[in-house]
Amino acid sequence: MSVELLLSGLTHVHTREEFTKKLALGRPLRVKLGFDPSAPDLHLGHALVLAKVRQFQEAGHLAVIIVGDYTARVGDPTGRSKTRPALEPEVIEQNAKTYTDQVFQIIDPKKTEIRHNGEWLAKLTCADLLRLNGQVNVARLLERDDFSKRHREGVPISLAEFQYPVLQGYDSVAVQSDIELGGNDQLFNNLVGRDLQRQAGQEPQVVLVTALLTGTDGKQKMSKSLGNHIGITEPPTEIFGKVMSIPDETCALWRDLLGSFLGLPKESPSHPMEAKKELAAAAVRRFHGESAATAARSDFEAKFSKKDLTTAEMESFRPSSATLSVAKLVQETKTIASNSEARRLITQGGVKLDGTKLADPQAEISLQTGQVLQVGKKTFFRIHL
Repeated sequence: MSVELLLSGLTHVHTREEFTKKLALGRPLRVKLGFDPSAPDLHLGHALVLAKVRQFQEAGHLAVIIVGDYTARVGDPTGRSKTRPALEPEVIEQNAKTYTDQVFQIIDPKKTEIRHNGEWLAKLTCADLLRLNGQVNVARLLERDDFSKRHREGVPISLAEFQYPVLQGYDSVAVQSDIELGGNDQLFNNLVGRDLQRQAGQEPQVVLVTALLTGTDGKQKMSKSLGNHIGITEPPTEIFGKVMSIPDETCALWRDLLGSFLGLPKESPSHPMEAKKELAAAAVRRFHGESAATAARSDFEAKFSKKDLTTAEMESFRPSSATLSVAKLVQETKTIASNSEARRLITQGGVKLDGTKLADPQAEISLQTGQVLQVGKKTFFRIHL
């Protein structure tokens, strides 16, 4: 595989000269990629960089996947305007268990080494940690955009957060990585790894970073903790519906970044709606197969395009009584946070029964099995008495 192909789609290479020299070593390179198990599922943003890892595997190299079970206790401050809550060990362990199966939906398990950074970080003594900290300059840490912005604005920065790039950098020393991949928000942390490797007498890793995938909100990077992600293990209808909810400009960006991985044609349909449907179907197909993609598209079109809800897949809902006020009915679905919000949604025409608006919160209605209740734009229930 050519150097150009391995470096395609990257936003930063540090450095190309070193990369070429490592390829000339004539051995499989150790290609590191780390994840903190802050939620139980990987998302499309992770898939973007995992696809690049797969390319390296196909070129004969070894993927070294770091599950950050120990660094997750600190919480990655990257891109944060405030301290990120650390996770409890039990939650971390539970989330980490799901990661291996998910990464192997994209990369080759036969060319992968899975490591947990608790293997070496938990063994560090206080003296070890002080020694590592002595190799990193505080002024350099404050150069990071997230830290410098918070410092200017007087937002607290804990000493624990300063440890994160140090600990992540030490991961590179522990696994003797030749290359570290990551999103461009990880560039600083990955460069710290180079510094610590050099101090440990190792050849510094080459740092390769990809663009960040924007989340479903079209504003911030895709993140589990921000709630704007699409998990690769989510049900087909969820994946399809979430892709369809993204802004048109985000659709164009996703097609550009994920097109090759998802097997999309180079030419995008001219109509934005068709472009999204093609993208949504491709995402479902990649993780659930062709039949699931076809069914998810048909289900979406039945709900939102053709307005034919008779056969559409949706959650079953059993109300407490066959006769209820509209407000009580909506309340029992547990989809609306407060009674006042529910009343507002009702009066604005956001609640429908078999396509008919229910605009009076106090109106008593008689329900029948099989009727379709719509709450908001995208939430549907099939009544079951």
